[in-house]
Amino acid sequence: MSNKKLHIALVGNPNSGKSSIFNCLTGLNQQVGNFPGVTVDKKSGTTAISPTLQAEIIDLPGSYSLYPKRLDEWVTYKVLLNQDADIRADVIVAVADANNLKRNLLFCSQIIDLKQPVVIALTMMDLAAKKGIKIDIPALERELGVPVVAVNPRKNKGIIQLKKAIEYTAQNAYSVPLRDFIDNKALATDAIEEVKGRFSQLSDYTAIHYLINHESFLLSTSDQQFIEQTEEKYNFNPTKTQAEEILQRYSRIRQIMQQAVSEPDPLQKKLFTERLDNLLLHRVWGYVILLGVLFMLFQSVFWLAQFPMDWIEMFFAFISGQLSNILPDNRWTDLLINGVVAGLSGILVFVPQIMILFGLITLLEDTGYMARISFLSDRLMRNVGLNGKSVMPMISGFACAVPAIMSARNIENRKERLLTILITPLMSCSARLPVYTILISLVIPKTYLLGFLGVQGLVMMGLYLLGLVMALIVSYVAKLFIHINEKSFFILELPSYRSPRWNNIFPTMINKARIFIFDAGKVIMVISLILWGLSSFGPGNKIQTISAKYEQLKAAPGADTAYLDNAYRTEKLENSYAGIMGKSIEPIIEPLGYDWKIGIALITSFAAREVFVGTMATLYSVGAEDENSLLLKDKMKAAVRPDGTPVFNLASGLSLMIFYVFAMQCMSTLAVVRRETKSWKWPAIQLLYMTALAYLMSWVVYQLFK
Repeated sequence: MSNKKLHIALVGNPNSGKSSIFNCLTGLNQQVGNFPGVTVDKKSGTTAISPTLQAEIIDLPGSYSLYPKRLDEWVTYKVLLNQDADIRADVIVAVADANNLKRNLLFCSQIIDLKQPVVIALTMMDLAAKKGIKIDIPALERELGVPVVAVNPRKNKGIIQLKKAIEYTAQNAYSVPLRDFIDNKALATDAIEEVKGRFSQLSDYTAIHYLINHESFLLSTSDQQFIEQTEEKYNFNPTKTQAEEILQRYSRIRQIMQQAVSEPDPLQKKLFTERLDNLLLHRVWGYVILLGVLFMLFQSVFWLAQFPMDWIEMFFAFISGQLSNILPDNRWTDLLINGVVAGLSGILVFVPQIMILFGLITLLEDTGYMARISFLSDRLMRNVGLNGKSVMPMISGFACAVPAIMSARNIENRKERLLTILITPLMSCSARLPVYTILISLVIPKTYLLGFLGVQGLVMMGLYLLGLVMALIVSYVAKLFIHINEKSFFILELPSYRSPRWNNIFPTMINKARIFIFDAGKVIMVISLILWGLSSFGPGNKIQTISAKYEQLKAAPGADTAYLDNAYRTEKLENSYAGIMGKSIEPIIEPLGYDWKIGIALITSFAAREVFVGTMATLYSVGAEDENSLLLKDKMKAAVRPDGTPVFNLASGLSLMIFYVFAMQCMSTLAVVRRETKSWKWPAIQLLYMTALAYLMSWVVYQLFK
């Protein structure tokens, strides 16, 4: 084995401690991707089992048994049955929670009967001890017939022993048990014998799975036909066989528990976890506490991400300034600074939010509270076609839709996951905040209701709530049109409360940032360069003529260079392809109360919603450094149409706010949706329905208030 890399499959029930063992074994030597053909997370990493033996560990999705129901369980199932063309496991490490040993042993016993090299890693022995559960590991090892190792990855205990057991198993020092855990052959004797006659290498239990799920296996047409004929010949009943198998396994597990496990009196007083759940899952206080936790999560993303985001923007502003001073003033410099550097800034500025958001979510998962959030929100979510796991992506969308959509991977049901992805951008993200702020300051008076409720603050809160309510309405309607015949099961195990593991949180933050930078970042960069081109070039020689005109004006004695530079940028933008697009859509957006300049802002802000403010600053001849000053507000207030009416009044301002609540004004979000759904179909549907919704609602608001 010293001359080849060992391939280890890490499997176990959800919340059994599997990911903790994976992180403990691999550290930062991890890669995150997708299993071929599916959007299920594939985590793999390398570790040294011994000085002469290197191993690749694949952390397979959690499963409760070898009878898969969800997409991620099918991934694990195919690897264990050697039906995955890309993954072959030399050793299987089955993780079992000592705190819930009876349930975990079902999956372990099924894996043992596959007759593959197996090591059982027993986790959470400390919690079992607190409950008074005592496990005789040597006796358990004798009963199962495979090595059993107690590990505590939180404290790095038992890892050396686990590696040693893996090494011995790989070197065949531990033989595969000759006796089945149960009498599998008795479940369908003749059919099993027939299948094993054609596939001689199979165990009795593996033959049963060939009979049940052969349609999903890597078999030739003739082999498929043979198994079909065998099923018909012996009247093989998969449902009856599965039910009998599970009953026999639990009967055998009860015998093992009597031999190897000592459990306390069930009437013993409740543990801390149960007492805490009485409060956190309370019908009233549970929801109050949940709102408080979500508020803190929402605010923390702003508070904690603000400084690193500012530092990133300052760094790129410094780089842009230095490049402007060093490089000659030509088209290539403009491309480098306003295309490449600006594009990189647009990618990396999101990284702090992504890392902090996923770090906080991992923290909630680690402590056990995330499962409680899903439990509490399931009833509301289910009424609109979602389930409890949809709440975190939706709440995360208040910070940024990009990481929020990525976090929807935790939703197993494909329809509910797709619905969550489709509605998450309706949450008002932080990029909308500058748009809301400047528009509210323009058209909403700074007055108070009852002497302390600010009208501007109430409007801001209303915009956020409007997005949330519309998301639930859209989900309710969309569930009627999305036909995915996959039944939703929200089976949730409430894990025990535990202190967070920082060695688990930091790798997660780094991996999520890496995924965003190298996957979605490619698309964002391309889009940024396209937008630069649209804003920098125009048809014919108009741009060159405008440039020459302003060079002459600036050369005149006493010329106001700063004013002329701003005027040049405005006229250049007006005659660029982006400006032409703005004027071309003016007849379409005029019923909403917008002019062609707002049309340009709508186009340019597809790169990112906050670009709206910068575009307005340029269009109204205000330097970028003053974009948040009163001067910008004054210029926008003074803007008038050809007939002398103001561009920004109450009707047009509210209409524009409503438009930005509902519109898909974020190319990076579309890129991530494309990545997560593996198709341009759903981003296109998302773009169309959100744009139509934004247009309709904005038109209604403008007509009501004009």
